[in-house]
Amino acid sequence: MNILILSAGTRNKIVEYFVNTLNGTGKVIVTDMSNLAPAIYEADKYYIVPKMTSPDYVDTIIDICKKEKIDGVLSLIDPELSLLAKNEKLFEAIGTKVIGSAYDLCEMSLDKYQMYLWLKEHQYKCAKSYMDKMKFYKDVENGKITYPVFVKPARGSASIAISKVYDKETVDLLFAHDDGLMIQEYLDGQEIGADVYIDMISGEVVSIFTKKKIKMRAGETDKAVSFKNEKLFELIRKFVSEAGYRGQIDIDIFDIDGEYYISEVNPRFGGGYPHAYESGCDHMKLITTNLEGKVNKVHIGEYESCIYMMKYNELYIRKDS
Repeated sequence: MNILILSAGTRNKIVEYFVNTLNGTGKVIVTDMSNLAPAIYEADKYYIVPKMTSPDYVDTIIDICKKEKIDGVLSLIDPELSLLAKNEKLFEAIGTKVIGSAYDLCEMSLDKYQMYLWLKEHQYKCAKSYMDKMKFYKDVENGKITYPVFVKPARGSASIAISKVYDKETVDLLFAHDDGLMIQEYLDGQEIGADVYIDMISGEVVSIFTKKKIKMRAGETDKAVSFKNEKLFELIRKFVSEAGYRGQIDIDIFDIDGEYYISEVNPRFGGGYPHAYESGCDHMKLITTNLEGKVNKVHIGEYESCIYMMKYNELYIRKDS
């Protein structure tokens, strides 16, 4: 079995885990647009490819899949998820399975305002969000929302260009200099991360790992501790099943006075996934089982509570040959 991981970047652990899971029974191939992406050197083989916006990008990836007899392909960055899903049939035609969710779900997850509308329509607790700043100002006047709030790109990732805003003047200034911004209610509570795997054959949620985030850095979890809560597990099962996600997803949730608010979904491996893996939630194995045409057994909550994750910097040194 051969796996292709796109846009590997600095996700060394994800590549390493796939190599460990295959354990010589297949190859882990990775791509990136730079030969200075450290994760590519963890793989069995790597390819330097053009930007995903290049007209020949999909053809390049298809050619790699053919050449390397790839069984499953996935990406580690948000914008590429929709591209893979959109071209799913092209990959299927050569025997390669796209590991991920459908195109409409990838698009909805990337667009935070569309996600908000879906959550609101399906009656999930979530942060109030606005694309229309005048509607926001009216709600402030009527006491429906208060400062501070977050102003962020509606279509964005990795917490890029997010501002915590305390007054109308700053909102006006940000909206005057950027398009596509949204205003989102500030949720003051315990932030939670959930690493979830939905079986690609049965559609059933088969693994959930939850952690309380202790410290964040550049949009990713820097320190966290594992915990379990059946009410939270049930909410995740209900939400994921209703939305229709498949494969690996990462969910951001807030606990506010015992009530869970769904914030965002990334239909891919999140930056904090190594915490789940090292605690016993091997989602790489779940992926390979599905690629073998087998349905996974349910393993929800099969890990210990109070396991701490602490990230630290590491180096990859390589001499150019």
